[in-house]
Amino acid sequence: MPDEIDRRLIVATQAGLPLVPRPWQALADRLGIPAAEVQARLAAMLASGVVRRIGAVPNHYALGYRFNGMTVWDVDDARVDALGMAVGALPFVSHCYRRPRRLPEWPYNLFAMVHARSREAALEQVERIAAVLGSDCRGRDVLFSSRILKKTGLRLTDG
Repeated sequence: MPDEIDRRLIVATQAGLPLVPRPWQALADRLGIPAAEVQARLAAMLASGVVRRIGAVPNHYALGYRFNGMTVWDVDDARVDALGMAVGALPFVSHCYRRPRRLPEWPYNLFAMVHARSREAALEQVERIAAVLGSDCRGRDVLFSSRILKKTGLRLTDG
């Protein structure tokens, strides 16, 4: 379980790392602990699964990627994990995951997000995914974003 310092570190970083040359030191100064302890605590929380990842979260729209599509695929449940690993390894797929079907309305069990500067480029990426899936694909669709609904995960409060 995270202790009080871990919790304060999570709160201090959940909106992003400080955009300064030495972010670990800035966090250390804010929390009153050594920078090496900031790094060690974050590494321990990553290893234990308390924190899933530390990474950049780009605003695709601000970078010119205005055609963002959630591709959905109907593949055999016995192969979905292996196929998902192959699709997730594609350089243009930002995230890929398995979800349960909701039959009869929703037959899709593999989801993969693509980002492109044009609709045509996004559809080319969809075709590349289709080529990876080959005959294992029984159906598909693309749900293009029309606006940003949420760009943050769970947030803790100071209290």
